Amino acid sequence: MRTIRYHHIADELRSRVQSGVYASGRLLPSESEMSAEFSVSRVTVRKALEMLRDEGLVDSRQGFGWFAAGDPVRQPLGRLATIEDQMRASGMTPERHVLEFAFEKAPRDVARALGTPNVLRVLRINLADGEPFALVTVWCAAERGQHLSRADVERTPFYELLDVPLQGATQTIAADAATKSEATHLDVPEGAPVLRCRRVTTGTDGKPVLVSHHVFPGHRTEFVVDLPSAEPSIAPSGLRLVE
Repeated sequence: MRTIRYHHIADELRSRVQSGVYASGRLLPSESEMSAEFSVSRVTVRKALEMLRDEGLVDSRQGFGWFAAGDPVRQPLGRLATIEDQMRASGMTPERHVLEFAFEKAPRDVARALGTPNVLRVLRINLADGEPFALVTVWCAAERGQHLSRADVERTPFYELLDVPLQGATQTIAADAATKSEATHLDVPEGAPVLRCRRVTTGTDGKPVLVSHHVFPGHRTEFVVDLPSAEPSIAPSGLRLVE
């Protein structure tokens, strides 16, 4: 009887994934929640999920639980591009929603990078096919952002809004765990693995124009670096130990 039961659960979950009820990258209910929904043990639920994992429809990661499988967005680090461009290149539909828009005093590290104590800070959530993909905070000098509105930054990337030619950026990427607030916005469990990216974008004069902080759910994005030549050391270039 149990064998038939887990097949029935697999059929129902398969239908939800294929119909888009559980979109690519979306977290499924927990095993406990599905156990209650189908009135079976967690062992039976897990057997159904493992069956779907073998079919390539779902996957699981430590700290996340189960989610609808899909190819992560691959973000190349060799060129300066917006999140929206990278999502479109992966065949996804991008959206952005501004959560906070404020002129205020800058955090110390941001003030030091931009050379000013007063900034425009924008907090937004980026969606990929309707699912949370990144939580992004962007700072620019208040004088550069004084002509911008909340509607402007929700509709158009900063790179296109600032009246200054851009040269490039320095990015620092590290693994971390989602805070309670980040988990709520990104629809992942608190403490789930995330990738944090701090980017300082410079103008053609070499001076910083933007500072941004990106938080990506660990199962939805990959950073890719091309290494066209071999060196004697096997360590990736740019590797830095965290004290």
